Amino acid sequence: MATPNSPTAPQAPAVAPWRRRFAYLFVFLVSVGLGVVGTMLLFNIRERKEEAKQHFFKLVELDETTVDPAIWGKNFPRQYDSYKRTVDIEQTRHGGSEAIDKLAKYPMLKRLYAGYAFSIDFREERGHAYMLDDQDKTKRVTERKQPGACLQCHAAILPAYREVGKAIVAKEPVDGKKKLSPEGLVKRELMKGFESVCGMDWAEGRKLVSHPVSCQDCHDPKSAQLRVTRPGFLIGIDALAKSDDQLPHLPSLMRWRKLNKDKIETWRKRKDKKSEVEEFVSEEHPVYDPNKEASRQEMRSFVCGQCHVEYYFKPDTKAVTYPWSYGLKVDDIYKYYEQQKFSDWTHAETKAKVLKAQHPEFELWNQGTHARAGVSCADCHMPYTREGAVKVSDHWVRSPLLNMSRACQTCHRQEEGELKARVDLIQDRTEHLLDLAQVAVIDLIDAIKDAQATGVSAEIIGKAQGKQRKAQFYLDFVFSENSFGFHAAQESARILAEAIDQARQGQLLLPRKNDDK
Repeated sequence: MATPNSPTAPQAPAVAPWRRRFAYLFVFLVSVGLGVVGTMLLFNIRERKEEAKQHFFKLVELDETTVDPAIWGKNFPRQYDSYKRTVDIEQTRHGGSEAIDKLAKYPMLKRLYAGYAFSIDFREERGHAYMLDDQDKTKRVTERKQPGACLQCHAAILPAYREVGKAIVAKEPVDGKKKLSPEGLVKRELMKGFESVCGMDWAEGRKLVSHPVSCQDCHDPKSAQLRVTRPGFLIGIDALAKSDDQLPHLPSLMRWRKLNKDKIETWRKRKDKKSEVEEFVSEEHPVYDPNKEASRQEMRSFVCGQCHVEYYFKPDTKAVTYPWSYGLKVDDIYKYYEQQKFSDWTHAETKAKVLKAQHPEFELWNQGTHARAGVSCADCHMPYTREGAVKVSDHWVRSPLLNMSRACQTCHRQEEGELKARVDLIQDRTEHLLDLAQVAVIDLIDAIKDAQATGVSAEIIGKAQGKQRKAQFYLDFVFSENSFGFHAAQESARILAEAIDQARQGQLLLPRKNDDK
C-alpha cells in the first residue's frame, strides 16, 4: 500500500475520445471493404464457373441440313471466329496455305506425272474455307473430266448424299428394307447417295452443294459432339479394324477387333462378299463404328482422317475408297493396289501402269511418335485456347509452326527457336531425300525409254515398268503428304530409301545406253 511519501506509479496518457472513435471507424471500414471485395471475388468465381459450364448458347436451331457455318456461328461464336481465319494466307518453310505452283517449284513433277491431270496443275492447298472454290478453278477440273467423287472432301455434301440416297432406296423392293433396322435404313440411304453422287461428273454433282466442308461434317448438330460422317472413311476404318495391322495407339479399334475375332474370321472366309457399300450396310456381320466405339481423343484424329488420307476411285462406280484392308503402311497400301490390279493412269513416256498418291497425312501420322504417344491431329493443328473461362479448340486449322506456343510448348518445354530448328532439320533432310528419289525415278524413266527405242524385250521392259510403278508411288507417298516428313520422320526416310532402291534396281534390269544389245 502506497504511503503519502512513496512515489506514484506512472499513468498512461489518456486517449482522446475522437481518436478512439476514428480507430473503430477505420477498422469497420476496412472490414466492410474486405467483405465487399471478397463477395465480389466469390461472385466472379461463380460466374466464371458457370461460364465454363456453358458449352454453347442455343440461339438458333441446327439440323442435318444446316451447312452454312455462319448459322452455326450464332451458337458457337468463338469457334466460328477462328474458323473464319482459314482464309488467311500464311507460308512456312516447307508448306503453309499459299497456293504456290508445285510444278514450277519442282520441275521434275511434270515428267513424273506425264499424262495425268496433276501434270497440268498441282498447287499447295489453301485453308479449309477455299477448298471448294479451289477445286472449281483447278485445271484438273476445268481441262479434264472429273467425277463427283471429289465432292466427298471438298464440300458440305451430307445433305446431298441423304437426299439422293433416299430417292434411290425408296425405289428398292420393300422386302429388302424390312430386314434393316431404322438406323440401318438411314445408313443405307447415306451410302446409296454417296455411291450415286460419286458416279456423277463434277459439274452435275457440283449443283448439289453450296459450301466447302463445314461444321456438320465433324459435329452433331444437336449435341455438337465430334462425329465421323464421310462414307469413304466409315467403310475404310471398318476394313482397317478387320485387318491384322497393329495399331496400339487406337485402343478402341484393337479392343473391338479382339472382341469380334471369331466373327471377323467367319466374315473373311465368306465366298459371297458383295461390294464394300453393300457389305457395310448389310447388318449381317460386325462393323466397327467409330461414332460408337472410339474415344474422344481418337475422334480428334478420325475427323481429320476423313479427308487427309490416301484414296482412289473404284473403276466401276467411282466410289471413294480407302485402301486399308491390309493396313495403313505404304507397303500395305501398295499390296492392296497390286491385289486389285489398279492403276491411276498409263505413264505417257514409259507406258507403265502407275499410281498417284493423294495426301496420306493420316496414314503417315499413324506411323509416327506423336501418334504412339497419344497426340491427336487436333492437339497440334487445332490446339486448345482459352477465352475467359471457356476452353475451346482453335478452329483456325493451320501448321503448328505458326502457333508453336500453344501447339508445341504445352508439351515441349524447350525454347521455340530450338523446337523450330528440330522441325527444320527433319524437313530439310526429307527434302534432300525427295530430291534424290526424284532423280532416281527420272533416271529410270529415261532408261526405260532408251530400252524401248533400242528393241529390248517386252518382258524385261515390263519388269522395269513394275519397278517404276513402285518407286514412283513410294516417292509420291511422301511428297504428296503435307508434313514433309515430320509426321513420321524415320518412316518417311525408309519409304524414300525404298523408292530410290526400286528405281536403281529398275535401271539395273536394263542395258545401259552405250552397251551392246
